[in-house]
Amino acid sequence: MGHDLVIRGGTLVDGTGSAPVQADVAIDGDTIVEVGKVDGKGREEIRADGLNVAPGFVDLHTHLDAQIGWDPQVTSVSWHGVTTALLGNCGVTFAPCKASDREFLAGMMETVEDIPKNAILHGLPWNWESYGGYLDALEALGPSINIAGLVGHCAVRFYVMGERAVEEPATDDEVRQIAELAGQSVREGAVGFSTNRLPGHRLPDGRSIPGTFAHRDELRAVAKEVGAAGGIMQTVSDFRDFDAELDLIRDEARTARGALFSTAAEIGVERMDERVKAMRAEGLNVTSVTVPRSGGGVGGLSTNNFFRTDGWNELRKLDLAGRLKAIRDPETRRRLVDEVKAQGDEAAEGMKRWFYMGDQARPCYTQSLDQSLYHQAKALGEHPVETWLRISDQTDGKALFHLRGFNVDLKALEGLIRTEWAMPGLGDAGAHVSQMIDSGWSTFILSHWHRDSGVYSLEEAVRRISSVPAGVLGLKDRGTVEVGKRADVNVFDISRLEERMPEIVHDFPFGAPRFIQRAAGYKATVCNGTVVLRDDELTGERAGQVLRSSA
Repeated sequence: MGHDLVIRGGTLVDGTGSAPVQADVAIDGDTIVEVGKVDGKGREEIRADGLNVAPGFVDLHTHLDAQIGWDPQVTSVSWHGVTTALLGNCGVTFAPCKASDREFLAGMMETVEDIPKNAILHGLPWNWESYGGYLDALEALGPSINIAGLVGHCAVRFYVMGERAVEEPATDDEVRQIAELAGQSVREGAVGFSTNRLPGHRLPDGRSIPGTFAHRDELRAVAKEVGAAGGIMQTVSDFRDFDAELDLIRDEARTARGALFSTAAEIGVERMDERVKAMRAEGLNVTSVTVPRSGGGVGGLSTNNFFRTDGWNELRKLDLAGRLKAIRDPETRRRLVDEVKAQGDEAAEGMKRWFYMGDQARPCYTQSLDQSLYHQAKALGEHPVETWLRISDQTDGKALFHLRGFNVDLKALEGLIRTEWAMPGLGDAGAHVSQMIDSGWSTFILSHWHRDSGVYSLEEAVRRISSVPAGVLGLKDRGTVEVGKRADVNVFDISRLEERMPEIVHDFPFGAPRFIQRAAGYKATVCNGTVVLRDDELTGERAGQVLRSSA
């Protein structure tokens, strides 16, 4: 009897870190049943001659909590080999939620993650109160890939404390209730708890989101309950108080199943490495994620992410054709330039972090620091805004510019991602949708950090984006291509794998804009035994599962 699906003739990179080998992979239902030489013909076959076969990739940092309501195919990550995405990061989630608090949580998600509030309120069913009910609602949506979720500090704290949750300390009794509700949410299926400690994450009224200034003892209490239920702690730390924040992460890891945190090269690779190595030497499960290229915004004439003066704000009111006509009018162009020049040296200096992404199908993310718009302009005797306008004009408004916000220096970033504890991720899929797009991080790891630069071997690159993050989430049945594991598998051509240039589309509810980014080089992505992507295009199959905690 033949198998349901056979991936035949590929070079297997199994996710364990072992060297690639030639092997067929046979799948029955949602399970890998044979790896090696597979006899007999499958009901469906994928020819993988000259291609690599690897596990599905696991994205540890997304904000697809809202988008999944109207885009169950969860683009753009599903174009980049991701078969499992973790929702609920940074403390912002939609559950638990009383009916009276829906608008508060939606407004918070809008200001923190740039997801339109109206889209959130009208694009989700909002038929839950508990976290388990929220997961039931996601399951009913039928996502194309697997979804796991963290329960957020903001929602839990607001559920217990109401308006006092924003700025006031919790009483001892409220700390107990917050911790118990967090633990209960893990028992209902959350894989852990997330919290934010960055004051810059704000509510619509400008106040920092609930939990930002919570006493560390509150988080220690939460970690104890979450750990008792088998969950992890995810922390977005304010590293201005470096040692205290690392002490908190250590304490969370001691009582929870593990600690996951976000980092960047600017925080200091050496001192971070010293602290995290000490935790891991203690036997603690501590892992970090960082975006594997310079993280930041994308702007251009086709977006609303550009200069802010009266003249430029008038430009925002026009469509692309109107904007092109305006910048080609000498008088208007002169005004636009003069208004930016009037802002002084600070405006020009700021463009040391802006980089033209090129005119090829593949965007350029790897320019040296002296290739910025500022340096290009200086070499040509222009002001950087003149360079920006000239390139935009020459490309009929299609030019995009990358603003490096963190991990600015790629050499420092290389030092960070070479450590054993810093994993690539932090693509923020589903968030900041009209300002940035880093959802292609997994493709970038394979194309740049493996193929183009050789920093990672292929087996190490695959391990870091499959079995390691699967292990962080406690997914014992995913992350490697082995007999008995769930059939989440990628087939790709490493020689041509790459991201495509980001583009703005208006497919959110009410026509709100967002960036998307496609990929090239993926022959197939299989999720739970079903082909969900073939030759870089989604098939429309929605085979994903909601992956609940073992509790």
